[in-house]
Amino acid sequence: MSPTELQMETVPHVSHKGMPKTKLAKRIFFIVFGAILMGVGIEEFLVPNRILDGGIVGVSIILAHLTGWRLGLFIFLLNIPFFFIGYKQIGKTFALSTLLGITVLSLTTTLLHDVPVFTEDLLLATVFGGIVLGTGVGIVIRYGGSLDGTEIMAILANKKLPFSVGEIIMFFNIFIFGTAGFVFGWDRAMYSILAYFIAFKMIDIVIAGLDESKSAWIISDYASDIGEAILARLGRGVTYLQGEGAYTGDNKKVIFCVITRLEEAKLKSIVEEHDPTAFLAFANISEVRGGRFKKRDIH
Repeated sequence: MSPTELQMETVPHVSHKGMPKTKLAKRIFFIVFGAILMGVGIEEFLVPNRILDGGIVGVSIILAHLTGWRLGLFIFLLNIPFFFIGYKQIGKTFALSTLLGITVLSLTTTLLHDVPVFTEDLLLATVFGGIVLGTGVGIVIRYGGSLDGTEIMAILANKKLPFSVGEIIMFFNIFIFGTAGFVFGWDRAMYSILAYFIAFKMIDIVIAGLDESKSAWIISDYASDIGEAILARLGRGVTYLQGEGAYTGDNKKVIFCVITRLEEAKLKSIVEEHDPTAFLAFANISEVRGGRFKKRDIH
């Protein structure tokens, strides 16, 4: 699955050296579980209804359809070159995690090939196939692996072409879905794009988590009172910064803090209580480390 360069950027570069056995076992379990989920999404929802995924898996689905060979064989063989490239470019841990995920995915699709499908309704297959597939891919990424070599290919091509990694992946997938239109019909190509988009959103949710972090910037004449309230009522640390208004030239105290998505409404109410005219801005954060902010440690 290759929805975006996000997959490569969010892969945790963690070494197995010194990793407790329980954490290593947890990592292996979730990579295997995620790969099985992706296999279920492909073989039980998408492939039987002639709906494609993007990336190397999409190419494998087309080749399996044209040749009559097993899908798992193409998934494994086409990704092997990228395993060796990933080993050299990214590291041993990522490469081995990716090899494990791809092997399990290939076996899963092979074992499920003759299992009765869940639904033959195209819309249901598209929606639930995208959800199951995206969840599986997101889990594998979150625990340090990958299930598709497209991103590695895009990174290498990026060094020689005047396009970003994301643009190269997009062009590659446009080619795949365009080919699907000729092979499976244009209605299936459009369903494939829909499934791809759903899977992309699910990957984002799984990687970021439902407790997605946000940074908050607050400018107020009552910054000290607001900061104390955030500490007392949210339990979040705050940092005071000194700012200067470009128009007025006044010195302002700026509050910076990091909260979860679920705490956003509470923070707004705290600021509103102390200063209804305060400047308040939020931004999404993909990762937080250190300080007093605690998030789940998945590795």
